[in-house]
Amino acid sequence: MASPTSRRTVLTAALAVVAGAGAANAVPAYAAPSAARRTAAPQRPAGAVPGGAERAARPVDNAFWASYSGWRAGTAKGTRAVSGPRPALVIGTPAGRTDYTDPHTSKTTTWEYATWTSPTHRSTVPATELIASWNARTPAGTWLQVELRGRYSDGTDTPWYVMGRWTSGDGDGDIRRTSVDDQSDGRSSVWTDTLAVDDAASGLRVTSYRLRLTLYRTPGSGLTPTVHRIGAMASDIPDRFTVPESVPGLARELTVPRYSQEIHIGQYPQYDNGGEAWCSPTSSQMIIEYWGRRPTAADLAWVDPGYADPQVCHAARFTYDHQYGGCGNWPFNAAYAATYRDLSAAVTRLVSLTEAETLVAAGIPVITSQSFLKEELTGAGYGTAGHLMTVIGFTAAGDVIANDPASPDNPAVRRVYRRREWENIWLRTKRYNSSGKVASGTGGVAYVYWPASPGAAQRRALRAVGLL
Repeated sequence: MASPTSRRTVLTAALAVVAGAGAANAVPAYAAPSAARRTAAPQRPAGAVPGGAERAARPVDNAFWASYSGWRAGTAKGTRAVSGPRPALVIGTPAGRTDYTDPHTSKTTTWEYATWTSPTHRSTVPATELIASWNARTPAGTWLQVELRGRYSDGTDTPWYVMGRWTSGDGDGDIRRTSVDDQSDGRSSVWTDTLAVDDAASGLRVTSYRLRLTLYRTPGSGLTPTVHRIGAMASDIPDRFTVPESVPGLARELTVPRYSQEIHIGQYPQYDNGGEAWCSPTSSQMIIEYWGRRPTAADLAWVDPGYADPQVCHAARFTYDHQYGGCGNWPFNAAYAATYRDLSAAVTRLVSLTEAETLVAAGIPVITSQSFLKEELTGAGYGTAGHLMTVIGFTAAGDVIANDPASPDNPAVRRVYRRREWENIWLRTKRYNSSGKVASGTGGVAYVYWPASPGAAQRRALRAVGLL
């Protein structure tokens, strides 16, 4: 019912460990494989969407590049901006060629590449953690790499950290989708999909950053990835075992498809042991279908016809991170959702259930990440070190209506959880595990998926939580 390892659990454990440096400093992807490990109003850049810059009191700052002017504001080496109803970045004239040895297949392939580097974004929140996310299409024979370089509060810079090597496919002409382990400069480290300051208590923070996209294609093919959106969430969530209680403000329930991960136990064990660990892709698939998108019959032809809900198997396969060894990579799930027609997606943090209510009121469900003991969430019937669910509504009393994929069958997926319990297990950063030891929580991590051309009410809601 959980992804392989809670990200904050890994981060907490990692504070006592100095990880080996491994970030790519050259523009082309480096070829050396890393050891497998399941760990899992200030100045703004021209053209970037501030995502809450006027709300400096919020401990979360989002910035995204998605407009034609935004793409033009970056530094291009072989890429070009494309205008139109949904602007994009593509390969123009490649900047060069490079070899990449895939650590998961040991296959070395030559690729043409081109790069785009964002302007510097000065975050409204001096951050302890940053998570990048992107929306793109990558035809077979293409892929992309996302890197982030931060500036510390003492004026020095991080390395260029690889935040993901991603492709929407996994055929013979594709690399294996992967995060990159063992990236650290002794002051910050990348843990699967999260860049974190190693010792937040030191006062060191990341105050600004740039993103770098490298787009790859088979030489001479004329193919290109098409990137519609890229950005990052920077946050400094205070360590806490409990969070302030919010006042209920909405009674509404969205009609969202219900899928159980549990009916897939034992199916396709190569994707993290089958359905018991598929909470993230199962949640993603529910929301993708809520927005009227789903895989085609041709997309699903590989799935055993005897399996129910083959689209859940499909989502697991195409969110799978070959380094992390699971389907719970947060940006990979958002990127998967955005491969569907005219969908946008982002990974962020929300700061209260009130913000989730704001989105649900506009018809936008929210996928949330939480961890808890069995007795901390009445009616769940289980405990978990990390689990994804979808918030689809609120009762008249303010309790949370959730589609919980850790249910025995599809009809049982809809649950009602007590508001105060839910709020705490989702938003806290510290907790006690089943052994009585201090562990960690995700601090309000959420995936949000919405139409690329949202309506007026949706735009207002997305803007209110920093996503537009």
